[in-house]
Amino acid sequence: MNPDLPLDQALGTSGAADAPALGADDVDRARSEEYALLASLLLAPPDADLLTRLAFLQESDDTPLGRAHADLGRAAASTTAEVVSREYFDLFIGIGRGELLPYASYYLTGFLNERPLAYLRGDMMRLGIERADGHSDPEDHLGTLCEIMSGLAGNQFPAQPGDEQNFFERHVAPWAGRFFADLESAKAAKLYRPVGTLGRLFIEIESEAFAMEARRSA
Repeated sequence: MNPDLPLDQALGTSGAADAPALGADDVDRARSEEYALLASLLLAPPDADLLTRLAFLQESDDTPLGRAHADLGRAAASTTAEVVSREYFDLFIGIGRGELLPYASYYLTGFLNERPLAYLRGDMMRLGIERADGHSDPEDHLGTLCEIMSGLAGNQFPAQPGDEQNFFERHVAPWAGRFFADLESAKAAKLYRPVGTLGRLFIEIESEAFAMEARRSA
């Protein structure tokens, strides 16, 4: 995937537009930023500052992922933090429960706090990754998994070769695309509808890239 300047602006990072060509580090940095963007939107509703920065995504390129960015930018430009906060509540919290439950255990077993969470905690311990203070959600929340993938793609964790792909295939690939597709069609989703499209497309790209890497290594 190609990093573009609007995504860098939305995340408050330096742009890659002046780079004459994309190397592996540029691609991994863009992947890390994409995961970080998804994590931030899944873990909490965007505040007014983030909505303003997300509006830059309207300038994204004319690729499927770029169009998803642009749709998210237009949605961010046409709403307010108060409206999105209510939308987030209806989608993910609710009275009793939200419309969607963004947890691996739920999507893979139909119940919360099941074996997928235990397997995840084991892999996090092996990688030396701990849940941040102040996080009360189980670690298999998709926002947390996107945070971990962002750290792995950005070399923020002391991972070994193959750890990133193994983590993706064990904890993200089996269900994240299905969750993002559900988010696209959720009744309460307005700003989060393009978030669903963006996440679904990005997971598809990641799955294809890891599969190609596995074929090259075979």
